[in-house]
Formats: sequence, structure tokens, C-alpha cells
Amino acid sequence: MGLVYADVELINGFDLELARRYMIGEEEVKRMNVKMLVDTGSIMLAINESIQEQLQLPVVEKRTVQLANSHIAEYDVVSQVELRFKNRRTMCNAIVLPGDSEPLLGAIPLEDMDVLIHPTRQELIVHPDHPYFAQMKMK
Repeated sequence: MGLVYADVELINGFDLELARRYMIGEEEVKRMNVKMLVDTGSIMLAINESIQEQLQLPVVEKRTVQLANSHIAEYDVVSQVELRFKNRRTMCNAIVLPGDSEPLLGAIPLEDMDVLIHPTRQELIVHPDHPYFAQMKMK
């Protein structure tokens, strides 16, 4: 199977909350569409510094991360990133990779949105057993 990419909308969750409280207008909510590598071997969402700057996501902590090449480094973690894919959404933290590194859509947001990789079409799809809303397993 080849590489799978998905078009995902990333939104500043803090802005969304301010808009819900009518403290800013909906047009002021920082958002962007990003083509992300769907990486089931990655645990979290990973964005790059360019995305973090454009969305103005606040750094909440630093975390030591082991990359696919076994290199271990410390990276910033930002909070309150809302992801939207088709009729699914989730809110999560994201690791901030340096520069214009390729953004990764990891296992936690994939599970939370209840989406799957279709192996034949090599694309991200909503779970066919739950097409209208995400379903989670609690056991």
C-alpha cells in the first residue's frame, strides 16, 4: 500500500470558543485546509511551525518525541486544534515539527473521528458502518 493523504481543515479551538461566546466574529476564527499524511504509525497529530504560526496556536508544553527514524528530540505541543474531515471532527493537541515538515494525521485523531483507510482506493474514508456520526469503543 502506498502513502495516503487526506484534506483536513485545522481550526484554532480557542478562536472557536470565543466565537461561540460572541466575543469575536466567525470570520475571525483562524482556520486552514491542509493536506496531511495519514500515518497510523504516529500516535498524535503533528503539524509544522508554519501551520502553528498561521493558526496562532499556544504552546502548552514541551514533550520528548521518538521519530520514525528512532531519533529522539524535544518538541513543542500546542493545544486546542480542531480537525474536520468530511462529517467528522475532533479536538486534540499537536506536536509541532520544525519548519515546513510534513504534517501527520496520527492514530488518536483517526480513532476519535472514526475514520478508516480504504486499502483499495488508498484514501481516508468515514467508517462505512457509521456513515452519519462517529462511534467510539469504550472497552
